[in-house]
Amino acid sequence: MPALVPQFIRQAAARATEGPGRIPSLDGLRALSIALVLFAHTSGTQYFPSFVFLRRNLGNFGVRVFFVISGFLITTLLIKELRTRGRISLGHFYIRRFFRIFPAAYAYIAVMAALTLAGLTPLGLGDFLHAVTYTVNYDRDRHWLLIHLWSLSVEEQFYLLWPATLALGGLAGGARVAIAVLFAAPLLRFFTPWFFPDLAWSVGSSFQTNMDALGIGCLLALKREPLWSWTLYRRFLASTAFWLAPAAAFAISLSFLSHDPFVHLAGQSIMNLGIALTIDGCIRRAATPAGRFLNHPLMCYIGVLSYSIYLWQEPFLDRTSTAPWNSFPINLLCTAAAALASYHLIERPCLELRKVLAPLDSPRAPRPAPSGATIESVPRDGS
Repeated sequence: MPALVPQFIRQAAARATEGPGRIPSLDGLRALSIALVLFAHTSGTQYFPSFVFLRRNLGNFGVRVFFVISGFLITTLLIKELRTRGRISLGHFYIRRFFRIFPAAYAYIAVMAALTLAGLTPLGLGDFLHAVTYTVNYDRDRHWLLIHLWSLSVEEQFYLLWPATLALGGLAGGARVAIAVLFAAPLLRFFTPWFFPDLAWSVGSSFQTNMDALGIGCLLALKREPLWSWTLYRRFLASTAFWLAPAAAFAISLSFLSHDPFVHLAGQSIMNLGIALTIDGCIRRAATPAGRFLNHPLMCYIGVLSYSIYLWQEPFLDRTSTAPWNSFPINLLCTAAAALASYHLIERPCLELRKVLAPLDSPRAPRPAPSGATIESVPRDGS
């Protein structure tokens, strides 16, 4: 199968994903997540079937997976820094995040501003103020061209709060905060429409109603080693029962947008747990057929491009437009071209600059467990 992948993709994937800091399977999971988002947004565009009953659910599920991955990955990096240096440098962290996130996002916003000045888009000053301050998730009337920045706003708010939490409270304090978040967010989702009906629209986009997805990723990173020392957990990840985790998460995602009390109080929590278990299982099962699929060069390359793809999809996946660039499959080709340009012209140079300014960029993943922490080390004979 690798022979079917063009050489430049294999080389690009190798450059982006090989090295001591790479965690297996995460790029492949990002690729699956962005595929769900693209499917959701492409549905209904000209010449593409409209799966109305699935569209928004799948897109939100893809974003939810990104949130859990983000919580896990950021915490993993912070744990490594704390263990190797004895402290977390907030300055270095924010420098690394700035060069990873801001240049590509602001380039997209700048292009939208130029189109607005040319009279080609109806965006207003308020739209851009929310975009550049990463508060789109609190803008009720956000426009399609910037609406997707709501999830990046949630991420930036997480980056602002979580590293300081670990730096001040340590790993134990961080774990307590993460557990508290897992209980608080469902209650906020449930009670906000009751006590603050004017804010009911924000359930699902505000930070406080999404923070448990990030929180469970953080908790997974904090408790991954103790979990692996539990024989029952190791056996679960090695068994076919493991596939119940992604299946349950996906099944619940189909009711993700429902305002049913079960969905707010328990359903989304179960979905987050299923995603977290899936992430840990896929990392540890990298040598299995599913793991090899997730770590295939093409999947890795799509995962590496996922941020740029997410940024540049909106102008081309507008289902209300009949313009050629909004018609399937041209819209996906335009999205891919814009994402490639963004990654190679903006992201990669900024990532190289980041290595110079903040060299603590790519620490190794934490020691996962005794005996190598691979699925092959799991006892299968009852011993």
